[in-house]
Amino acid sequence: MSAHTFPTHLLNPLLIILGPTASGKTHLANQVAARINGEILSVDSRQVYRGMNIGTGKDLEEYILGGQKIPYHLIDILDAGEKYNVNLFQKDFQTSFLDITARKKTAIACGGTGFYFYALFKGHSYTDIPVDEKLRELLERNSNEELLMLFKNLHTSYQDLADTTTRKRLIRAIEISTFLLQNPEKENELQTDSATSYSPIIFGLNPPAEIRRERITQRLDYRLKNGLIEEVESLLKSGISPGDLIYYGLEYKFVTQYITGVIGYEEMSKRLETEIHRFGKRQMTFFRKMEKDGIAINWLDYNKEEEENINRIITAYNSFIQNI
Repeated sequence: MSAHTFPTHLLNPLLIILGPTASGKTHLANQVAARINGEILSVDSRQVYRGMNIGTGKDLEEYILGGQKIPYHLIDILDAGEKYNVNLFQKDFQTSFLDITARKKTAIACGGTGFYFYALFKGHSYTDIPVDEKLRELLERNSNEELLMLFKNLHTSYQDLADTTTRKRLIRAIEISTFLLQNPEKENELQTDSATSYSPIIFGLNPPAEIRRERITQRLDYRLKNGLIEEVESLLKSGISPGDLIYYGLEYKFVTQYITGVIGYEEMSKRLETEIHRFGKRQMTFFRKMEKDGIAINWLDYNKEEEENINRIITAYNSFIQNI
């Protein structure tokens, strides 16, 4: 199919395919991209790192269809160990988006980091709030449950925006809320920030819980037997500290703890599987929150054939760019 010619009145049309971990969103996005001259914009807070392929589920083989490579962006743009945040993501996303559309290609955002999607639509300048190392040291002594309780008691404009799906984001949310309480004059200033204007049409994949659980279990077992442990060992040998890898959470946290002798293999495997299941649930909770905030997500019927869902997306997108 030839590239779309966007109507002159259309402001930054953006096709989005999102879903929780192990939902099949990357595969679906690439199938759609191959048919509409599209390029993928990754919306994933960990796939930006080089050398972190298996643990982040980049599945780069999905980007090759019929011998042709589907172009992707915002993957492998930083060295492991560097820090990345939503503010940098917004800037990088805009740069790549404008590059794609300037070449008359279709931009397809795909991923599972709900907070990053939210920032594209609602704007987010809270990342400019400074880090408070002393507060972080104090917070690290608390359990996740204690941190969540603490955050819920900090009533600021950030409470309904925060992503608390991981420990590091929860600590950052407390840090931001604490700053706002200490600097109330900043509240209105931050809330006036607005996102780059995109015109999104959003499709979501949400497999039944039992299917997602089975996929997560099978995928984790495969990855542990086919390079995940070796990937983490390589990152550690490259000079990245165990603390920096643990910072990335999930696979990198538990496999690092296994390699460094903190936990055994069986405990690592079981705890990691449990946490990935919980992570998927938290992702869905955040997507539902987006819907409550007025962001429409068209959930695809998981029982339909893949080709039906592909055609539904393409038909809806073509109609969208003609009628927006």
